[in-house]
Amino acid sequence: MHLDVPYLVQTYGYPAAFLGSMLEGETILVLAGLAAHRGHLSLVTVWLLAAAGGALGDAFYFGLGRRYGEALLSRFPRFAPAIARVHRLVERGPIVSVVLVRFLYGVRLAGPVVIGTSAMSWPHFLFWNGCGALLWSASWLALGYTLGEVAQRLLGNLMHVERELFLGVLAVAIVVAIVARVRARQAR
Repeated sequence: MHLDVPYLVQTYGYPAAFLGSMLEGETILVLAGLAAHRGHLSLVTVWLLAAAGGALGDAFYFGLGRRYGEALLSRFPRFAPAIARVHRLVERGPIVSVVLVRFLYGVRLAGPVVIGTSAMSWPHFLFWNGCGALLWSASWLALGYTLGEVAQRLLGNLMHVERELFLGVLAVAIVVAIVARVRARQAR
């Protein structure tokens, strides 16, 4: 079976980066950074789309927290430790919490909901959320771009191993996600 990676990335890369960034999209952004290195996507365009998707997703979750607050959070007791961590982070530094929460594994989606229960205003949240989204997306895209550069220096022309490189990054990301989830369950 032939998998045309360049065609798939060029056709679906931008929408995938935008939509994936609304959720926990680190894997998609690493792949998008790799695709940008390979010349399949514009790094600036994918950065702005990913930041917009991340900011929009977090604004939605903040709105849920603002509207439904603690009643919503209490419906998910398994997230209680993550919720408590975000509450502590918000108490120590509300602005820093908006930027950092997206970098903390396990609280990426719950974080903005918890912040929505705080006294932070919509304008402050939207500003700092936008800043955080730009930084977050740039970080993950840079990792993917750097991975492409390192692979090219080690292997030379990547055209012949491009599909394997993309699938390898995806496989590593899946394994890392599974290990992180297993460790999080064991910690409970």
